[in-house]
Amino acid sequence: MDLFARVAQLKAEGKPFALATVTWRDGPTSGQVGAKAVIHLDGTVEGWIGGACATPTVVQQALEALRDGRPRLLSLGEDDPRSGVVGVPMACASEGAMEVYVEPVLPPPHVHVVGDSPMTRVLVGMAELLGWRVSVADDVEMGPVGEGSAVVVATQGRYDEPALEAALGTKAAYIGLVASPKRVDTVFEWLRDRGVSEADLGRIRAPAGLDLGPVRHEAISVSILAELVSWEAGGRLQPPARSTARLETVDPVCGMTVDPARSRFSTVHDGRTYHFCAASCLRAFERDPAAYLGDR
Repeated sequence: MDLFARVAQLKAEGKPFALATVTWRDGPTSGQVGAKAVIHLDGTVEGWIGGACATPTVVQQALEALRDGRPRLLSLGEDDPRSGVVGVPMACASEGAMEVYVEPVLPPPHVHVVGDSPMTRVLVGMAELLGWRVSVADDVEMGPVGEGSAVVVATQGRYDEPALEAALGTKAAYIGLVASPKRVDTVFEWLRDRGVSEADLGRIRAPAGLDLGPVRHEAISVSILAELVSWEAGGRLQPPARSTARLETVDPVCGMTVDPARSRFSTVHDGRTYHFCAASCLRAFERDPAAYLGDR
């Protein structure tokens, strides 16, 4: 499949991935400017960014980018004094160098709106304009609620209580109730009688949204979305990107990341196995292990 089509497919499916792009190269290296690859949470790579020396380190940096949500520029094989650039030395035989830009692509926030009213319809429309995923239910059964998502309960008093009880049974990051302060007290008392703990009640934003006083339903929708946007900006409406990648180690000669399960170059020294990205690193290590192990 064309890589751009693959990226579009993964985004439509709401799957996290990282996109790596070669932005500069120098000398003999297999990575060409403009070369791209998709890197998944399990460490698998679709596309091409470079050979055995570069790829493992790019994969490791991509997984870290998925965890912290921040892109990074990698300088492979060159000392780089620029702030924010991740420098990685390479000792491969080609002696080439290249820069790779790694961008995490995380799914947009998922908002579950429970209830049907002019206010909820405005809220749904605005969230969709932001490119967020939106699910709507006029029933207690709101469908699967993933970790890091948001639930907004706005049933106009018809079934706020059981809807909130259901929401508290999920791992939603945000649970909001659209109601007056007096109505909130009544709902909370019902939940307490049902055995809901104070800690769980503390998960509910009630009334939901910024406090704008008595305003029209359009303004209520704006206040709720503004609160959700602030949560998203703080990284609170994002499911954790948990990597399932294999255990990796570091080549003691060049510092490149190596997957022990795939490494073709390894040796045992003082009872410990060391893995290398290339034959040149293995040879250098075997000539003088102490030069690379230091006090280890």
